[in-house]
Amino acid sequence: MTKCAILGASGHGKVIAEIAELNGFKQIDFFDDRWPQTLQLEHWHIIGDTDSLLSCIQRYDLVFIAIGDNAIRIQKQQELMQAGGHFGVLVHPSAVVSAYSVLDIGTVVMANAVVNPFAEIGKACIVNTAATIDHDCVVADGVHLSPGAHLAGGVKVGTLSWIGIGASVKQLVSIGRNAVVGAGAAVVMNISDNQTVVGVPAKPISRKG
Repeated sequence: MTKCAILGASGHGKVIAEIAELNGFKQIDFFDDRWPQTLQLEHWHIIGDTDSLLSCIQRYDLVFIAIGDNAIRIQKQQELMQAGGHFGVLVHPSAVVSAYSVLDIGTVVMANAVVNPFAEIGKACIVNTAATIDHDCVVADGVHLSPGAHLAGGVKVGTLSWIGIGASVKQLVSIGRNAVVGAGAAVVMNISDNQTVVGVPAKPISRKG
């Protein structure tokens, strides 16, 4: 594999591009809907927008979505897959990912992250820098684990949820769909769908939608 397309010329995109380089990709092209007003991301070229990528998507060995918003990332991945885009899993060489874990397409695992045995991670997830997912966790599609977030064994995280930087989740806790765990929170009880929790121990502050 030599050619990689990344949709989303962002700081997150820079990290994905470097991981792609470390995995041996020789050509990395960025696409962003700010094109043609924006043509460069550091030394990488932005060569088109979403429509441009849709028109040439089968030229690329792999495609990744570098968009932080969970819902948009999932939507864009589905759109590009329907157009024939090829998606895989991208893992930083310093990450530790168990051979007994399962990672679905579009998921990216950043530097120094750990995914332990029999964890299951869905599509288009972000396992960010130094985040850890312990044994038997189930992480649904479109979840973002921020840098330094930690899931103890057997945790379940619902679709499109976001675990903030430095947050920790106690073993066997369930987090619903579209939930938000604030930075540094300690989650010791189950979290409902659409709920935002913060603090130590984490407590709800609002419901979304």
